[in-house]
Amino acid sequence: MKSATVERSDLRSTVPVPARAMPAWIYNHPEMTRLELERILLPSWQVLCHVSQLRHAGDYVTLDIGTESVVGLRDRDGVIRAFHNVCRHRGARLLDGDGNCAGPITCPYHGWSYRHDGALLGVAARDTFPGLDRSEHGLRAVKVDVAFGFVFVALAGDPPPVASTWGTLADDFEPYRFQDMVPLTPITTQTWNVDWKIAMDNYLESYHVPIGHPGLYRMFTPDYDDQSGVPGVARGVSWLREQPSTHWAERRYQQFVGHVSQHLPEANRRCWRFYSMLPNLGIDVFPEQMDFFQVLPAGPGKCTIRGAIYGLPDSSRTMRVVRYLGQRINQSVNGEDEWLCKRVQRGLASGSYTPGPLSELERWMREFHDVLRERIPETRQAQAPAHFA
Repeated sequence: MKSATVERSDLRSTVPVPARAMPAWIYNHPEMTRLELERILLPSWQVLCHVSQLRHAGDYVTLDIGTESVVGLRDRDGVIRAFHNVCRHRGARLLDGDGNCAGPITCPYHGWSYRHDGALLGVAARDTFPGLDRSEHGLRAVKVDVAFGFVFVALAGDPPPVASTWGTLADDFEPYRFQDMVPLTPITTQTWNVDWKIAMDNYLESYHVPIGHPGLYRMFTPDYDDQSGVPGVARGVSWLREQPSTHWAERRYQQFVGHVSQHLPEANRRCWRFYSMLPNLGIDVFPEQMDFFQVLPAGPGKCTIRGAIYGLPDSSRTMRVVRYLGQRINQSVNGEDEWLCKRVQRGLASGSYTPGPLSELERWMREFHDVLRERIPETRQAQAPAHFA
Protein backbone atom coordinates (compact mmCIF):
# COMPACT_ATOMS: atom_id res chain seq x y z
CA MET A 1 0.00 0.00 0.00
CA LYS A 2 2.83 2.35 0.85
CA SER A 3 4.54 1.55 -2.46
CA ALA A 4 1.40 2.37 -4.46
CA THR A 5 1.13 5.72 -2.67
CA VAL A 6 4.71 6.56 -3.57
CA GLU A 7 4.08 5.65 -7.20
CA ARG A 8 1.02 7.92 -7.42
CA SER A 9 3.01 10.72 -5.81
CA ASP A 10 5.82 10.25 -8.32
CA LEU A 11 3.28 10.33 -11.15
CA ARG A 12 1.86 13.62 -9.88
CA SER A 13 5.35 15.12 -9.65
CA THR A 14 5.93 14.50 -13.36
CA VAL A 15 2.87 16.51 -14.40
CA PRO A 16 4.12 19.90 -15.61
CA VAL A 17 3.04 22.91 -13.57
CA PRO A 18 1.73 25.62 -15.92
CA ALA A 19 3.48 28.98 -15.90
CA ARG A 20 1.44 31.80 -14.47
CA ALA A 21 0.85 35.43 -15.35
CA MET A 22 2.59 38.25 -13.51
CA PRO A 23 1.13 39.71 -10.28
CA ALA A 24 -1.39 42.48 -10.81
CA TRP A 25 0.45 45.13 -8.78
CA ILE A 26 3.29 45.47 -11.31
CA TYR A 27 0.88 46.89 -13.92
CA ASN A 28 0.07 50.07 -11.99
CA HIS A 29 2.93 51.09 -9.71
CA PRO A 30 5.09 54.23 -10.04
CA GLU A 31 8.26 52.52 -8.77
CA MET A 32 7.87 49.86 -11.46
CA THR A 33 7.75 52.56 -14.14
CA ARG A 34 11.02 54.06 -12.86
CA LEU A 35 12.81 50.71 -12.67
CA GLU A 36 11.56 49.58 -16.08
CA LEU A 37 13.00 52.69 -17.69
CA GLU A 38 16.29 52.42 -15.84
CA ARG A 39 16.90 48.68 -16.15
CA ILE A 40 15.02 47.60 -19.28
CA LEU A 41 14.10 50.36 -21.74
CA LEU A 42 16.96 52.86 -21.68
CA PRO A 43 19.65 50.14 -22.09
CA SER A 44 17.82 48.58 -25.07
CA TRP A 45 17.69 49.49 -28.76
CA GLN A 46 14.83 51.83 -29.63
CA VAL A 47 13.71 52.75 -33.14
CA LEU A 48 14.32 56.42 -33.85
CA CYS A 49 13.15 56.57 -37.47
CA HIS A 50 13.66 55.22 -40.99
CA VAL A 51 16.91 56.22 -42.72
CA SER A 52 14.91 58.13 -45.34
CA GLN A 53 13.82 60.54 -42.62
CA LEU A 54 17.46 61.55 -42.12
CA ARG A 55 18.25 61.86 -45.82
CA HIS A 56 19.90 65.30 -45.89
CA ALA A 57 22.49 67.06 -43.76
CA GLY A 58 20.76 68.64 -40.79
CA ASP A 59 17.67 66.38 -40.91
CA TYR A 60 16.73 65.41 -37.36
CA VAL A 61 14.18 63.33 -35.44
CA THR A 62 13.57 63.35 -31.68
CA LEU A 63 12.43 60.52 -29.42
CA ASP A 64 11.20 60.83 -25.82
CA ILE A 65 11.47 57.89 -23.43
CA GLY A 66 10.24 58.65 -19.95
CA THR A 67 12.12 61.72 -18.71
CA GLU A 68 14.83 61.26 -21.34
CA SER A 69 14.93 62.73 -24.84
CA VAL A 70 17.27 61.95 -27.72
CA VAL A 71 17.83 63.70 -31.03
CA GLY A 72 19.27 61.90 -34.04
CA LEU A 73 20.52 63.74 -37.10
CA ARG A 74 22.65 63.39 -40.20
CA ASP A 75 25.77 65.58 -40.09
CA ARG A 76 27.48 67.33 -43.00
CA ASP A 77 29.72 64.32 -43.62
CA GLY A 78 26.69 62.04 -44.01
CA VAL A 79 27.15 60.35 -40.62
CA ILE A 80 24.05 59.63 -38.54
CA ARG A 81 24.63 60.71 -34.94
CA ALA A 82 22.49 60.89 -31.82
CA PHE A 83 22.70 62.99 -28.66
CA HIS A 84 20.82 63.59 -25.47
CA ASN A 85 18.43 66.40 -26.39
CA VAL A 86 19.62 68.62 -23.53
CA CYS A 87 21.67 71.81 -23.50
CA ARG A 88 24.86 71.50 -21.44
CA HIS A 89 24.34 74.94 -19.90
CA ARG A 90 21.09 74.77 -17.92
CA GLY A 91 19.44 71.67 -19.31
CA ALA A 92 16.91 73.22 -21.70
CA ARG A 93 15.43 70.95 -24.35
CA LEU A 94 17.04 71.75 -27.71
CA LEU A 95 14.80 70.39 -30.49
CA ASP A 96 11.24 69.11 -30.86
CA GLY A 97 9.62 66.69 -33.27
CA ASP A 98 11.49 66.45 -36.55
CA GLY A 99 12.79 68.81 -39.21
CA ASN A 100 15.99 70.20 -40.64
CA CYS A 101 18.59 72.14 -38.72
CA ALA A 102 20.73 73.60 -41.51
CA GLY A 103 22.90 75.64 -39.17
CA PRO A 104 24.16 74.92 -35.67
CA ILE A 105 21.87 73.37 -33.06
CA THR A 106 21.00 76.40 -30.96
CA CYS A 107 19.45 76.35 -27.51
CA PRO A 108 16.26 78.44 -27.43
CA TYR A 109 16.95 79.59 -23.86
CA HIS A 110 20.40 81.25 -23.79
CA GLY A 111 21.65 80.65 -27.31
CA TRP A 112 24.43 78.13 -26.71
CA SER A 113 25.06 76.45 -30.06
CA TYR A 114 26.47 73.09 -31.10
CA ARG A 115 27.91 71.63 -34.28
CA HIS A 116 26.25 68.58 -35.81
CA ASP A 117 29.00 66.42 -34.31
CA GLY A 118 27.90 67.64 -30.86
CA ALA A 119 30.83 69.96 -30.15
CA LEU A 120 30.03 73.22 -28.37
CA LEU A 121 30.39 75.96 -30.97
CA GLY A 122 29.24 79.22 -29.48
CA VAL A 123 28.39 80.71 -26.09
CA ALA A 124 26.47 83.97 -25.76
CA ALA A 125 28.37 86.52 -23.66
CA ARG A 126 31.39 84.21 -23.73
CA ASP A 127 33.52 86.59 -21.63
CA THR A 128 31.17 86.13 -18.64
CA PHE A 129 32.29 82.49 -18.34
CA PRO A 130 35.92 82.82 -17.26
CA GLY A 131 37.91 79.63 -17.70
CA LEU A 132 35.22 77.89 -19.76
CA ASP A 133 36.65 74.98 -21.78
CA ARG A 134 34.28 74.43 -24.69
CA SER A 135 35.70 70.94 -25.33
CA GLU A 136 34.23 69.77 -22.02
CA HIS A 137 30.68 70.89 -22.79
CA GLY A 138 29.68 69.19 -26.00
CA LEU A 139 26.39 67.31 -26.29
CA ARG A 140 26.28 63.88 -24.65
CA ALA A 141 26.45 61.21 -27.36
CA VAL A 142 23.96 58.36 -27.61
CA LYS A 143 24.73 54.98 -29.19
CA VAL A 144 23.45 54.55 -32.76
CA ASP A 145 22.96 51.48 -34.94
CA VAL A 146 21.43 51.21 -38.41
CA ALA A 147 19.73 47.94 -39.37
CA PHE A 148 17.06 46.93 -41.91
CA GLY A 149 16.78 50.54 -43.08
CA PHE A 150 15.99 51.87 -39.60
CA VAL A 151 17.97 53.99 -37.15
CA PHE A 152 18.14 52.61 -33.61
CA VAL A 153 19.41 54.35 -30.48
CA ALA A 154 20.30 53.12 -26.98
CA LEU A 155 20.43 55.72 -24.23
CA ALA A 156 22.36 53.55 -21.76
CA GLY A 157 24.29 50.31 -21.49
CA ASP A 158 26.01 48.48 -24.31
CA PRO A 159 23.51 46.25 -26.12
CA PRO A 160 24.80 43.97 -28.91
CA PRO A 161 24.27 45.13 -32.52
CA VAL A 162 20.65 45.01 -33.65
CA ALA A 163 21.27 42.65 -36.57
CA SER A 164 23.03 40.11 -34.36
CA THR A 165 20.05 40.08 -31.99
CA TRP A 166 17.69 39.18 -34.84
CA GLY A 167 19.91 36.36 -36.12
CA THR A 168 18.41 34.35 -38.97
CA LEU A 169 15.04 36.10 -38.67
CA ALA A 170 16.65 39.16 -40.26
CA ASP A 171 16.81 37.21 -43.54
CA ASP A 172 12.99 37.39 -43.71
CA PHE A 173 13.21 41.13 -44.45
CA GLU A 174 15.39 40.91 -47.57
CA PRO A 175 12.63 40.55 -50.19
CA TYR A 176 10.74 43.55 -48.80
CA ARG A 177 13.61 46.05 -49.28
CA PHE A 178 12.95 48.09 -46.14
CA GLN A 179 15.96 50.28 -46.89
CA ASP A 180 14.35 51.52 -50.13
CA MET A 181 11.02 52.41 -48.52
CA VAL A 182 9.65 55.88 -47.83
CA PRO A 183 7.22 57.09 -45.15
CA LEU A 184 3.54 56.63 -45.98
CA THR A 185 2.56 58.37 -42.74
CA PRO A 186 4.45 60.62 -40.31
CA ILE A 187 5.62 59.19 -37.01
CA THR A 188 2.62 59.50 -34.70
CA THR A 189 1.95 58.89 -31.02
CA GLN A 190 -1.19 57.69 -29.32
CA THR A 191 -1.89 57.48 -25.58
CA TRP A 192 -3.59 54.39 -24.14
CA ASN A 193 -4.86 54.26 -20.56
CA VAL A 194 -3.04 50.97 -20.22
CA ASP A 195 0.27 49.98 -18.65
CA TRP A 196 2.91 49.45 -21.35
CA LYS A 197 3.45 45.84 -20.24
CA ILE A 198 -0.22 44.99 -20.82
CA ALA A 199 0.05 46.36 -24.36
CA MET A 200 3.20 44.28 -24.98
CA ASP A 201 1.65 41.18 -23.42
CA ASN A 202 -1.19 41.59 -25.90
CA TYR A 203 1.10 41.89 -28.92
CA LEU A 204 3.26 38.95 -27.85
CA GLU A 205 0.42 36.42 -27.89
CA SER A 206 -2.13 35.47 -30.55
CA TYR A 207 -4.22 33.24 -28.31
CA HIS A 208 -6.78 36.07 -28.27
CA VAL A 209 -7.04 36.51 -32.06
CA PRO A 210 -9.98 34.18 -32.86
CA ILE A 211 -12.15 35.92 -30.24
CA GLY A 212 -10.65 39.40 -30.00
CA HIS A 213 -10.05 40.06 -33.72
CA PRO A 214 -12.90 38.53 -35.73
CA GLY A 215 -11.89 40.38 -38.89
CA LEU A 216 -8.34 39.04 -38.80
CA TYR A 217 -9.68 35.58 -38.15
CA ARG A 218 -12.03 35.84 -41.14
CA MET A 219 -9.12 36.76 -43.39
CA PHE A 220 -6.14 34.85 -42.02
CA THR A 221 -4.99 31.77 -40.19
CA PRO A 222 -3.79 32.58 -36.64
CA ASP A 223 -0.09 33.39 -36.61
CA TYR A 224 0.53 30.90 -33.80
CA ASP A 225 0.21 28.19 -36.46
CA ASP A 226 3.51 29.40 -37.97
CA GLN A 227 5.83 30.82 -35.34
CA SER A 228 9.57 31.04 -34.93
CA GLY A 229 11.97 32.91 -32.71
CA VAL A 230 15.45 33.53 -31.41
CA PRO A 231 16.20 34.81 -27.90
CA GLY A 232 14.56 38.21 -27.60
CA VAL A 233 12.87 38.16 -31.03
CA ALA A 234 9.74 36.31 -32.17
CA ARG A 235 7.88 35.95 -35.46
CA GLY A 236 4.39 34.84 -36.37
CA VAL A 237 2.97 34.44 -39.89
CA SER A 238 -0.73 34.60 -40.78
CA TRP A 239 -1.77 33.20 -44.18
CA LEU A 240 -4.67 34.46 -46.29
CA ARG A 241 -7.61 32.11 -46.25
CA GLU A 242 -9.06 30.84 -49.52
CA GLN A 243 -12.58 31.61 -48.30
CA PRO A 244 -13.45 35.27 -49.05
CA SER A 245 -14.39 37.35 -46.02
CA THR A 246 -18.02 38.38 -45.55
CA HIS A 247 -16.84 41.97 -44.89
CA TRP A 248 -16.42 44.11 -48.02
CA ALA A 249 -13.09 45.80 -47.09
CA GLU A 250 -11.53 42.51 -46.05
CA ARG A 251 -12.86 40.75 -49.14
CA ARG A 252 -11.53 43.46 -51.47
CA TYR A 253 -8.14 43.31 -49.77
CA GLN A 254 -8.02 39.55 -50.27
CA GLN A 255 -8.98 40.05 -53.91
CA PHE A 256 -6.40 42.72 -54.81
CA VAL A 257 -3.37 42.14 -52.58
CA GLY A 258 -1.92 39.39 -54.77
CA HIS A 259 -1.66 41.84 -57.68
CA VAL A 260 0.70 44.24 -55.91
CA SER A 261 4.31 43.89 -54.75
CA GLN A 262 5.31 41.75 -57.70
CA HIS A 263 8.93 41.93 -56.53
CA LEU A 264 8.02 39.60 -53.65
CA PRO A 265 8.09 35.81 -53.85
CA GLU A 266 4.57 34.53 -54.44
CA ALA A 267 4.23 33.14 -50.89
CA ASN A 268 5.07 36.54 -49.38
CA ARG A 269 2.14 38.11 -51.25
CA ARG A 270 -0.28 35.87 -49.33
CA CYS A 271 0.74 36.52 -45.73
CA TRP A 272 1.07 39.07 -42.95
CA ARG A 273 4.15 38.78 -40.76
CA PHE A 274 4.40 39.98 -37.17
CA TYR A 275 7.73 40.45 -35.39
CA SER A 276 8.60 41.54 -31.88
CA MET A 277 11.93 42.51 -30.35
CA LEU A 278 12.02 42.71 -26.59
CA PRO A 279 11.38 44.74 -24.66
CA ASN A 280 8.93 47.00 -26.57
CA LEU A 281 9.18 46.90 -30.37
CA GLY A 282 6.70 45.51 -32.88
CA ILE A 283 7.21 45.26 -36.65
CA ASP A 284 4.31 44.29 -38.93
CA VAL A 285 5.12 43.33 -42.51
CA PHE A 286 2.47 43.18 -45.23
CA PRO A 287 2.79 42.64 -48.99
CA GLU A 288 2.04 46.31 -49.68
CA GLN A 289 3.65 48.10 -46.71
CA MET A 290 5.14 47.68 -43.24
CA ASP A 291 4.99 49.47 -39.94
CA PHE A 292 6.85 49.70 -36.67
CA PHE A 293 5.51 50.60 -33.26
CA GLN A 294 7.04 51.10 -29.84
CA VAL A 295 5.19 50.78 -26.57
CA LEU A 296 6.59 53.34 -24.13
CA PRO A 297 5.55 53.90 -20.51
CA ALA A 298 3.79 57.20 -19.87
CA GLY A 299 3.38 56.59 -16.14
CA PRO A 300 1.64 53.89 -14.09
CA GLY A 301 -1.31 52.47 -16.00
CA LYS A 302 -0.63 54.57 -19.10
CA CYS A 303 1.48 54.17 -22.23
CA THR A 304 2.38 55.85 -25.50
CA ILE A 305 2.20 53.94 -28.79
CA ARG A 306 4.69 55.49 -31.24
CA GLY A 307 4.96 54.34 -34.83
CA ALA A 308 4.69 54.93 -38.58
CA ILE A 309 3.94 53.16 -41.86
CA TYR A 310 6.41 52.73 -44.76
CA GLY A 311 6.30 51.35 -48.28
CA LEU A 312 8.19 51.24 -51.56
CA PRO A 313 7.41 54.16 -53.89
CA ASP A 314 4.36 53.12 -55.91
CA SER A 315 1.60 55.47 -57.00
CA SER A 316 -0.44 52.93 -58.97
CA ARG A 317 -4.18 52.90 -58.36
CA THR A 318 -4.21 49.25 -57.27
CA MET A 319 -1.48 49.85 -54.73
CA ARG A 320 -3.25 52.92 -53.36
CA VAL A 321 -6.45 50.89 -52.94
CA VAL A 322 -4.67 47.97 -51.24
CA ARG A 323 -2.81 50.30 -48.87
CA TYR A 324 -6.03 52.10 -48.00
CA LEU A 325 -7.79 48.80 -47.28
CA GLY A 326 -4.85 47.43 -45.31
CA GLN A 327 -4.63 50.52 -43.12
CA ARG A 328 -8.40 50.51 -42.61
CA ILE A 329 -8.30 46.89 -41.44
CA ASN A 330 -5.34 47.54 -39.15
CA GLN A 331 -6.98 50.58 -37.58
CA SER A 332 -9.88 48.33 -36.65
CA VAL A 333 -7.50 45.73 -35.18
CA ASN A 334 -5.65 48.39 -33.18
CA GLY A 335 -8.93 49.70 -31.81
CA GLU A 336 -9.87 46.20 -30.72
CA ASP A 337 -6.50 45.77 -29.02
CA GLU A 338 -6.85 49.02 -27.11
CA TRP A 339 -10.36 48.05 -25.97
CA LEU A 340 -9.17 44.60 -24.84
CA CYS A 341 -6.13 45.98 -23.02
CA LYS A 342 -8.26 48.51 -21.14
CA ARG A 343 -10.45 45.66 -19.92
CA VAL A 344 -7.37 43.86 -18.61
CA GLN A 345 -6.09 47.02 -16.90
CA ARG A 346 -9.43 47.46 -15.17
CA GLY A 347 -9.75 43.79 -14.23
CA LEU A 348 -6.29 43.64 -12.67
CA ALA A 349 -7.39 46.27 -10.16
CA SER A 350 -9.81 43.78 -8.61
CA GLY A 351 -8.75 42.33 -5.28
CA SER A 352 -10.16 38.99 -6.44
CA TYR A 353 -7.55 38.50 -9.15
CA THR A 354 -4.68 36.06 -8.75
CA PRO A 355 -2.30 35.28 -11.65
CA GLY A 356 -3.84 32.69 -13.96
CA PRO A 357 -2.14 29.86 -15.86
CA LEU A 358 -0.57 30.61 -19.24
CA SER A 359 -1.08 28.68 -22.46
CA GLU A 360 1.78 27.37 -24.57
CA LEU A 361 0.44 29.83 -27.15
CA GLU A 362 1.59 32.60 -24.77
CA ARG A 363 5.22 31.47 -24.72
CA TRP A 364 6.64 34.71 -26.18
CA MET A 365 4.84 36.65 -23.48
CA ARG A 366 6.43 34.32 -20.93
CA GLU A 367 9.86 35.21 -22.34
CA PHE A 368 9.02 38.88 -21.77
CA HIS A 369 8.00 38.09 -18.19
CA ASP A 370 11.28 36.27 -17.64
CA VAL A 371 13.14 39.45 -18.63
CA LEU A 372 11.08 41.43 -16.13
CA ARG A 373 11.80 38.93 -13.36
CA GLU A 374 15.52 38.91 -14.16
CA ARG A 375 15.98 42.69 -14.32
CA ILE A 376 13.53 43.56 -11.55
CA PRO A 377 13.50 40.66 -9.04
CA GLU A 378 10.77 42.32 -6.98
CA THR A 379 8.26 41.34 -9.70
CA ARG A 380 8.47 37.77 -8.38
CA GLN A 381 6.62 38.84 -5.25
CA ALA A 382 2.86 38.55 -5.01
CA GLN A 383 2.54 42.02 -3.49
CA ALA A 384 4.53 45.23 -3.93
CA PRO A 385 7.52 45.23 -1.54
CA ALA A 386 7.29 47.55 1.43
CA HIS A 387 10.23 49.63 0.21
CA PHE A 388 8.25 50.44 -2.98
CA ALA A 389 5.71 52.41 -0.96
